Amino acid sequence: MKDPNSNRDIGPRIGTPLWLYMAGATVAGAAMLTASTVGLGLDQLYRLSQEPLTWVLLCMVALGELKPIAIPGRPPGTGVPTSLPFSFALVIFYGLPVAALVQCAATIVAGVARGHAAHRTAFNSAQYVLTLGVADAVLRLTLPLLVVTPRVPEGAELVAIALAGTASFVVNRVLVSCAVAMHERVPLNQVMFKGLRQQVYVNAVLLGLAPLVVLAMVHSVLYVPLFLLPLGALHASALLLVKRDHQANHDELTGLANRKLLTVRSRREIAQADQHGTRVGLLLLDLDRFKEVNDTLGHPTGDRLLQTLARRLSHSVRPNDLVARLGGDEFAILLPHVRDSAAAREVALRLRGALAEPVRLDGMDFDLQASTGIALYPDDAPDFALLLQRADVAMYVAKSDRTGVECYDPTKDRNSTARLSMYSELRRGLADGALEMRYQPKVRLLDGRPVGLEALARWRHPTRGLLGPDEFLPVIEHTHLLRAFTTQVLDITLARIARWEATGLTLQVSVDLGVDELLDPELPETVAAALSEHEVPAERLVLEISERTLITDNDAATIAVERLRDLGVGLALDDFGTGHFTLAQLAELPLDEIKLHESFTTRLADDGSGGHTVVRAAIALVRALGMRATAEGVHGARLAEAASRAGCHVAQGNHFAEPLDPRDVPAWLAEHGIRPRTRPRG
Repeated sequence: MKDPNSNRDIGPRIGTPLWLYMAGATVAGAAMLTASTVGLGLDQLYRLSQEPLTWVLLCMVALGELKPIAIPGRPPGTGVPTSLPFSFALVIFYGLPVAALVQCAATIVAGVARGHAAHRTAFNSAQYVLTLGVADAVLRLTLPLLVVTPRVPEGAELVAIALAGTASFVVNRVLVSCAVAMHERVPLNQVMFKGLRQQVYVNAVLLGLAPLVVLAMVHSVLYVPLFLLPLGALHASALLLVKRDHQANHDELTGLANRKLLTVRSRREIAQADQHGTRVGLLLLDLDRFKEVNDTLGHPTGDRLLQTLARRLSHSVRPNDLVARLGGDEFAILLPHVRDSAAAREVALRLRGALAEPVRLDGMDFDLQASTGIALYPDDAPDFALLLQRADVAMYVAKSDRTGVECYDPTKDRNSTARLSMYSELRRGLADGALEMRYQPKVRLLDGRPVGLEALARWRHPTRGLLGPDEFLPVIEHTHLLRAFTTQVLDITLARIARWEATGLTLQVSVDLGVDELLDPELPETVAAALSEHEVPAERLVLEISERTLITDNDAATIAVERLRDLGVGLALDDFGTGHFTLAQLAELPLDEIKLHESFTTRLADDGSGGHTVVRAAIALVRALGMRATAEGVHGARLAEAASRAGCHVAQGNHFAEPLDPRDVPAWLAEHGIRPRTRPRG
């Protein structure tokens, strides 16, 4: 296990099953090493230390520990060590005591070179001693003469050597698999049989070289280093294979798993969860406002930022969890074992917190947030494809509602049965004229006189009554009904303006535009045709554009705004202050009015923090650019007074009036000083 801050091994906590297992294995290995070396006298040890063969074999074993044969699907630096032929040859030729001492010395050298923690090096040494001890025991039982005095095995004795190699492989596999299973908290059989075929093949090749190493040891010490050539070729070819496998299954920029590996692993985990009756979680994570980094500082800076965030994600999950990059700034986290949605939400919040820490690059601090969607198998989906789709739905809800983390909710899924039913009802409703408009007054703060109205859509549902936009607009925005909806809103609103014009009421009326509406290339023609049909002057209509619309595609949105300006209609930026748009971008757009979002406006009445200072500065800039500042969501006299003092020209909210039925608008206007001028039209 790695420390994310120092990249060093973190030992298991004392008293945990993993700690007890590693401690027990280490003690057993130390006991076997001590017992086996008791019979070696100082004279024999001195004689062995004077032989060049001993040092050559020590170097070969140490080098083999540093250059393992890579196995696809295993972490870098792990695999089958190429020291195996030499350590096994030592067991055949000298017996366990010499082999164990050389192997332990080489393991310590390799551990220091790699920066392994002491507990890991001790465990590795112990499991090698136990493995070689089993091989030595098999040889002693089957070939007692072989281990009495050093000699070369004959052809018939190779069967016994094969049995010893098989026994050592099984013991080593069990010892390592138990530690990995405890560390990753997965069933033992899942680790034992993972990549078993490749492990058996590589171990068989390496163990098969051991008798040849013994022959080389007998004839000349100079023959032993020659084994570096075939082992080097084997190491290089395996490394090339692993690199190709890694490139096919991992993202090139971040090194995380890609969509292909995520799919394969998820389907395997789902199959196992189905057998054991457990749950699998999938988190889909998307960075908020990352496009601004690429657009402002360039893609190289954005790539470095993604690499930093990818490392944070990898270090914030459990060992058996999988982090994948699906593309751009979108990531997925597979949770093979999750208790319920609450546990998955805890993981999502932990990841969100890890990403929220500022990232410093090139002398600048980057503060990024992420929106995360959660879906569980089998609670939310019966297979991976649907699980990914529903995690995406939850992520979209988290992003649009700005909640940060959301679990899948069928009622918010535009592809769910409820959404499909609402779509059919909406389509019929638009055809039957079930769309209605309500009009909320906009009041000048200086004298309280109305200066305009905002048209707000309502849907007269056949059974549920009058529905607000939050209940049906998400369906419209993701279907082909959007253009029909926009056309009908303009027709109803302009028809009402024409009626009021006929009675002498000449107030401006605002209509909201969504993202896809503004970017519709036919919008200017649609607006012009509607104005002409109802004979309404263009200056009577104000089109409100959301901040989110402009940030989605700033260049295309700017072109669309300029085309609408050519029609002569008024233009307003809605929901300013929600964090998507910057003050510096205001000067680039031909806007007449900036509408402060309710969350921004409420800061004006909060004297206990510095938030009102920021809002006042924004209002001052709006005024300096020659635009009107309108405060939205004014629900009380205190907030209205604060907005007036801050420099807002206009305000709207329930403090002045709730959205009015069009039949009630003239009477309300008359009560507030706006009476129709009786004059014939045309």
